[in-house]
Amino acid sequence: MAEEVARGLREAHPGLRKTVVDKLALAVGAMLEGQTPNTAELANLLPLETPRQDMREQWLRRLLKNRLIDSATILEPWARSELAKAASGDQTVLLSLDQSDLGDRMAVLMVALRVGDRALPLAWCAEEGAANLGWEAQRGLLERVRSWVPPGVAVLLCADRFYPSVALLEWLQAQGWSYRLRLKGNLRVDSGQSEETTTGALAQGVRERYLTEVGLFACGVRTHLGILHDPGHPQPWIIAMDALPTRTRVLDYAARWCIEPMFSDLKSRGFNLQHSQLQHADRLERLVLIMALAMYWCVRAGRAEALASPTPLEKNSRPNTTLSIGPSKKPPAACCPGLNAVCAIYSAVSKTTARYPLFMPASN
Repeated sequence: MAEEVARGLREAHPGLRKTVVDKLALAVGAMLEGQTPNTAELANLLPLETPRQDMREQWLRRLLKNRLIDSATILEPWARSELAKAASGDQTVLLSLDQSDLGDRMAVLMVALRVGDRALPLAWCAEEGAANLGWEAQRGLLERVRSWVPPGVAVLLCADRFYPSVALLEWLQAQGWSYRLRLKGNLRVDSGQSEETTTGALAQGVRERYLTEVGLFACGVRTHLGILHDPGHPQPWIIAMDALPTRTRVLDYAARWCIEPMFSDLKSRGFNLQHSQLQHADRLERLVLIMALAMYWCVRAGRAEALASPTPLEKNSRPNTTLSIGPSKKPPAACCPGLNAVCAIYSAVSKTTARYPLFMPASN
């Protein structure tokens, strides 16, 4: 397994040191097998000719401290490949921006790519403490992803209520990206129809409302607003968007939820990142890189398995070449299987990895 991972890393990064490639590959293999962030447990799974447990743990700690392992550089070939795949057939690339906290110790901000009804991590950063990573951190991740998106591709970014800001809106408008940003109810709005009000006041007592060219925040940055309050939901969706607002375009915001099962893959239903005891942000970022590489491997394993042994549903499914905006009715077959299910395939597939160049970046 580690040899297959190392082969893919060498193919993607021929200039990377052999020792770094081999160590990173061993860590990814151990992560897939153990699905744990605990360095002591991971160290036990490493096939090292080292009799002492403390030496194994030191080996792993040195790897997590190694500054030659840059998450953006390492992941770039696979991120570019998945972005190109997502854009095939003139589809819109769906991105989500969100944050996951590890208690009060650490926060991880991430931009993820929708794949089926799940997501794959593209770019992330960590910060110590119970942080709400602001615009500077967001811009760094968005700029990184922007440089990887193929030219001329349509992009839609979705983000929850904690992220919309003047700076984010202006950046998205400057890039020509579409956006669906959920807003808090206390933001200042100039609708041009009466005195200034708030987003919450505009949503008060209405099921649907659509406003064009409103001024948002104190500076009055221009955007469109769509408000939808479905029965049974305690709060309305107040969505800032680049397009003329309609019910369907408000529902586009549902594409953001793909990042939630991805966080579950990283945490409670997968690699249990929430149990990490790492205290330094840079080391946590490298641990997330190991998990992300393992997730990409899982997706490639799941795709290969689906091609080799498709279910009746997968045999009958047809490729979707329409724009991929809007809440999906059902997940496309085998695009991104559940992490635990694919990790269960691991032991069988890893014995015959010669059949699957699973860790090679896709040509398209």
